[in-house]
Amino acid sequence: MKIQINHTTTYSYPEPVTDSVNEIRLTPRTNYRQSCYHHEVEVSPAANLLTYEDFFGNRVHAYSVNKPHTEMVIHTKATVVTLDKAQGTDLPRTSLEEQVKLLNDEKFQNRYIEFILPTRYTEVTPELVEFASQYPFSEAEDMYEWILKLSSTIYEQFTYDPEATSVNTTVKKALKLKRGVCQDYAHLMIAVCRSVGLPSRYVSGYHFVGDLQSSNANFEQASHAWVETHIPGTGWLGFDPTNNVEVNWRYIKLGHGRDYKDIVPVKGVYRGGAGTLTVKVDVRKLDN
Repeated sequence: MKIQINHTTTYSYPEPVTDSVNEIRLTPRTNYRQSCYHHEVEVSPAANLLTYEDFFGNRVHAYSVNKPHTEMVIHTKATVVTLDKAQGTDLPRTSLEEQVKLLNDEKFQNRYIEFILPTRYTEVTPELVEFASQYPFSEAEDMYEWILKLSSTIYEQFTYDPEATSVNTTVKKALKLKRGVCQDYAHLMIAVCRSVGLPSRYVSGYHFVGDLQSSNANFEQASHAWVETHIPGTGWLGFDPTNNVEVNWRYIKLGHGRDYKDIVPVKGVYRGGAGTLTVKVDVRKLDN
């Protein structure tokens, strides 16, 4: 499917601010299930963009604006083609016994260690261990089925509530509230997977929902977060516990990291008073 994304971030300040230094992580990835054919970034006030890849391979645009300004606008536009077939098609599958063997292998653990260790957002607490114990590996056909069950459990036991949490909410708090947004759902699923040694990473991107009439998915979720888990013997696969689905053609990946902090779409610092932030995202399917 061919999908076009327009993403506009606007910072407004009551008084002029200066020395603004920013990083943008809004470039769609090209991988086995999507191809980015066009991407452009425009900033105002105008500035020179420095482009590089971070530790996780995410494309970053960095720039600074030193002169006084009362508004900053970042606009990105992209065209991405996603595959209209189930993820993981033709990828190898192996038995649970073999998966466990691979999972416990020292080389496997060392290779994916940054996606196994807990972070501030995904701390392993007694409450998390209790939540994870609902469905042990032994009750699943394999780890793929176990992850699907985990995703559906989070979906069923949590309430989507944009007012309940913030970008700083940890899994510990989200578990207590049993409510939150896609960021919280993703962090919880990541934390559970890591608690049993499964490498998992936080994914930032877009979710096309323009043709959906009803579900947890809604237009506010055009900017979205989900999870990629590395299944031993198979590889990285994407899961969305917020909507209880596997990643499909509707999902456009921007990048990934250990948690939200690694893949903040726009972040920066400046000199001056507090301002307001407005984000507008338009995701639409184009005729092929």
